[in-house]
Amino acid sequence: MSLRIALTKGRLEKQTVELFEKMGLDCDELINKGRRLILKVNDYEVVLAKAADVITYVEHGVCDIGIVGRDTIVENGKSFYEMMDLNLGKCDFALATKKGTDFFDGFNTKRIASKYPNVTKAYFESRGMDVKIIKIEGSVELAPLLNLADGIVDIVETGTTLKENGLEVVEKIMPISARVIVNMASMKLRRDEIDEFLEKLGNVIPKGE
Repeated sequence: MSLRIALTKGRLEKQTVELFEKMGLDCDELINKGRRLILKVNDYEVVLAKAADVITYVEHGVCDIGIVGRDTIVENGKSFYEMMDLNLGKCDFALATKKGTDFFDGFNTKRIASKYPNVTKAYFESRGMDVKIIKIEGSVELAPLLNLADGIVDIVETGTTLKENGLEVVEKIMPISARVIVNMASMKLRRDEIDEFLEKLGNVIPKGE
């Protein structure tokens, strides 16, 4: 049975395909996939999924390996091994608020909008602050503009979207990049195959800055 790799769809998928090609893998099926979600890549089977589902598939053992952003890992992850930083998709979790406001001023309980309530909760607990977290699925930048929240916790890459909406970063929370995760049982049962894949992948990872 082929090793099965869960790959996050979208931009990370494209960047990972470039790494696979550098490994010498034939990615024709991945590049010309149409609507198919399970593709053959040499001796591997690649499953395309949303980021949170990559975690689920690896945790439940239906996929041996997953490639997913650290943002999804810290928000959703529990039972797997985090093996490797791919140095792809680099950005940051950050706290942002309306430009020119002092977020930490005053004693009232701050309202924070985020797609990442667990990350947000852990960050403010580490600062000893009691906040009200409002879960937002879409554009979190709207929340401060509509006075729904005092600030947001979100992924920031260039900061352009924040600036265009009159927001600014108050504090960076943690760096994010794509990671390789491995199912715990697979690591015991198929260690040699997984180690071989990780070694080949490690040889083509872009060097960190």
